[in-house]
Order: sequence, then C-alpha cells, then structure tokens
Amino acid sequence: MNTVNANNISDAVLCEIDTHGIARITLNRPNIHNAFDDVLIADLTAKIEMLDVDPAVRVVILTGAGKSFSAGADLNWMKHMAGYSHGENLEDSRALAKLMKVLNFTSKPTIALVNGAAFGGGVGLAACCDIVIASDRASFCLSEVKLGLIPAVISPYVVEAIGVNQARRYFLTAERFDVQTAKNIGLVHEVIPGDQLTARGDEMATILLTNGPKAMHAAKDLIYAVANTPISDAVIDDTAHRIADQRASDEGREGVSVFLEKRPANWSKK
Repeated sequence: MNTVNANNISDAVLCEIDTHGIARITLNRPNIHNAFDDVLIADLTAKIEMLDVDPAVRVVILTGAGKSFSAGADLNWMKHMAGYSHGENLEDSRALAKLMKVLNFTSKPTIALVNGAAFGGGVGLAACCDIVIASDRASFCLSEVKLGLIPAVISPYVVEAIGVNQARRYFLTAERFDVQTAKNIGLVHEVIPGDQLTARGDEMATILLTNGPKAMHAAKDLIYAVANTPISDAVIDDTAHRIADQRASDEGREGVSVFLEKRPANWSKK
C-alpha cells in the first residue's frame, strides 16, 4: 500500500493516507496506553480537521498503537491540571470537547478499530466514530467517577450511542465491561478476532469507497437532522428538499447513469 505521511505536529498521533484515499490515524503513546494529554488532543484535532478538508481523503480509520485503544486522560497530565485555576481547567476541557465535536461531525466516514482497552475519553472517541469494530480482547470502562470526576464532554456522544438507561448504569458504577456487552448496548458494531482487525477495517473502508463521497456526507447530516425529532410537516419537507438537492447534484446524476449503464461510478475505488 502506497502511503503519504501527514505528520507535522508531533509523534503522539500518526497519520498515513494511502493512494485510495484511506487515512489511518494511530494514537501513538503505547507505553501509557495512548492516554490523552494536551499535546495529543491538539494533534488529533488538527489532523482530523486537515483530513476533513482534503478532497483526496475518502475514509478515516482511527486506532491505537500497542495493546490499548486509549486509556483516556493521562494521569500525570491530570495531576498537573489539579493545580490549574477554574479558567485554565475550562480551557483544557473545551479543547477536549472540540476534539470530540470535530471527530463526531467530520464530513468523512470514520471507522474506529478498538484494538484493546478503551477507558474514559477512549470510549468517547469510539462513540464519535460512524463504525466501531472491536477486537475480541477489547474492554471498556467509563471510569471517571472513580477519580471523583464525570464523563462530561464525551457524554453527548456516549449517551447517544448506548442510550440513557445504559448510561445511568455505567456512568455511575464505573464498571469495566467486555466487548460483547459493548456490542449489546450499542457502542460497538462488530466484534472480531484481534489479528483480523486491520484487515476488517480495510475491508469496511473499501466498501465505503464504492459510495458517493458527497452522498455519505449528506447522509450523516440527514441522521442528525431527523434523530430524536418529532415527525412534523417541517421535517418531512426538509427531507424532501434534501433528496431533491441530491438528485440534482452531479453525484446524484452520476449515480443514476451508473445504474442504467451498468458501469462503475466515477468515485468508485477498489
């Protein structure tokens, strides 16, 4: 696989983009289980923003180096933050909140490959991705209350993934739960043997490459437009406008031609 290197901030987050437009982001602090600090947060946010505006990038895969996906916040960093003022803590919290928002709402399809333990903010990263594939050795924990904290900035995305009922349990107990439980409660889509994780991620990315890039972006926007919203005349009219816009677009017209002419689409890459 031919790749180009997209690392220009630090070694905490590695990023490679192959010739098909698949970007692979790797959290690269394996000696501390890919825990967050302010450098990693800034680096990961910047890389996702960079990939979002790069027309050559079609799919983003996120995983962790070593045995863990991410242990959440770096305890040494948290110890340092204990001396911060309220304002300084707020600034740091907003940086992490921005990371979650940028990942959740990026226009590109995202795949989380959860290769091992995902704790705290690591659960948040997974919840912000469109597709979550986990190793059968993965485990999860929303551990914040054990430290006298709360899973605040990740909560909108985790609650959306697992629902209020499950959040009421796992936010409060800080229990560690296995990958099958994560799948049962909606956090994980697929569970596979760990040695097949990379291959399955590439397979899923290849499936996404056959779809219209702008259509997938529009589909992501559509989900947020209709989710948890009463079915009203305004919603119905909005969905009609959305499909009319898509049909009239270059990509929509290409899709119809592809179907009628029985040929690959001009966006399709395999």
